[in-house]
Amino acid sequence: MNYEKSENYDTKVTTKIKKNYENIIKSLGEDVEREGLLKTPERAAKAMQFLTHGYDLDAEAILRGAMFKEDYSEMVIVKDIEVYSLCEHHILPFYGKAHIAYIPNGYIVGLSKLPRIVDVFARRLQVQERLTDQILECIQNTLNPLGCAVVIEASHMCMMMRGVQKQNSVTTTSAFRGEFEKRDTRNEFLNLITAKLH
Repeated sequence: MNYEKSENYDTKVTTKIKKNYENIIKSLGEDVEREGLLKTPERAAKAMQFLTHGYDLDAEAILRGAMFKEDYSEMVIVKDIEVYSLCEHHILPFYGKAHIAYIPNGYIVGLSKLPRIVDVFARRLQVQERLTDQILECIQNTLNPLGCAVVIEASHMCMMMRGVQKQNSVTTTSAFRGEFEKRDTRNEFLNLITAKLH
């Protein structure tokens, strides 16, 4: 049985990025003709396109495609959403979890769409602070909920592998709108995302 992997990348973009990676590898003193590195520039070019494919996606359109009229008006939370992104300062990964909540205002959204919009914004060159705000603003602008909250906890390789080299540091960012600006609602959300309910 033959196995064929299908990948769709812009050939011109891949070729341009591949040449840049070849130059970087040469500048580091490595031999791009060495067996182990022969295909590395092309692999790296494709990997970088995958890791930044969020630029080609419309997060609000993704949410609008799964909005449903519903009278439910209590808090909806999706927590522990995996986040993988690239720090725009060093192009090194940061990774962790996002927790999202909203209080519907006539519309709910398909639950799988919330992790999808996290990926849309995470698959770009990012800073965690902006990523947090972009997720929140997308939900707020599209669903017009009574309130919205986003918390992201992440470890940054630029702090772990280089610079201060602190292996156990975690960065937490948060953004709140509407009902979540009230202390009681915000505290309920924060208690629920830290509780072990399952």
